[in-house]
Amino acid sequence: MINWQQIDTVLLDMDGTLLDLHFDTFFWLTHLPRRYAEIHGLDEATAATHLHELIHRRRGTLEWYCLDHWSEALSVDVRRLKEEIKYKIQIRPYVESFLTRLRQLGKKLVLITNAHPQSLSLKLDVTAIDRWLDFVISSHEFKEPKENLGFWHALRARETFDPARTLFIDDTTSVLQSAKTYGLGHLLCIHQPDSQTHRVVTDYPAIHHFDEIMPPEKLCIEAPVG
Repeated sequence: MINWQQIDTVLLDMDGTLLDLHFDTFFWLTHLPRRYAEIHGLDEATAATHLHELIHRRRGTLEWYCLDHWSEALSVDVRRLKEEIKYKIQIRPYVESFLTRLRQLGKKLVLITNAHPQSLSLKLDVTAIDRWLDFVISSHEFKEPKENLGFWHALRARETFDPARTLFIDDTTSVLQSAKTYGLGHLLCIHQPDSQTHRVVTDYPAIHHFDEIMPPEKLCIEAPVG
């Protein structure tokens, strides 16, 4: 599926790609409604309906991902509530060996995420996945979500990479469409970003786990040193 000789840079999403999306699904659909109801003296069903309506209106915007926005809008400390269930933050299968192999090959590894810096820092503290990466970038730095072309122009101005020799892996097809429009040459999706739910992606080439595209060890031996 991937000709690694044609790839210099690998852009990687975080939630649903490197990390199990179940943490986020559980937080927004279960934990937040429960705690929001407790904090504001509501029944959980009413809280869940209210939150769903508020959150749905912001879908696809930078505010949808912004913990500061939701903390103010909901009068709760969203970062603190996330910390209550941080034990659910998990690295997806084969991620560590995949990133290790790519570093051995000398590929440039950049994490690009829509996650708010507060959420990003929590997940990096728990998983330390940044130890394999060259750079970590939140779209909040550019004030544009990855769904918008403005993000890709800002990323290109910030980091040097050849779009034609770049692989981008993400679990969201709307983000992949934006990357395709911008001109990234190699796109890959994730079939099952949340380990507790099932879906099949048909719009883009997709994998279940990174062992399916693991570069052969022989390439690592043949790769130049330094």
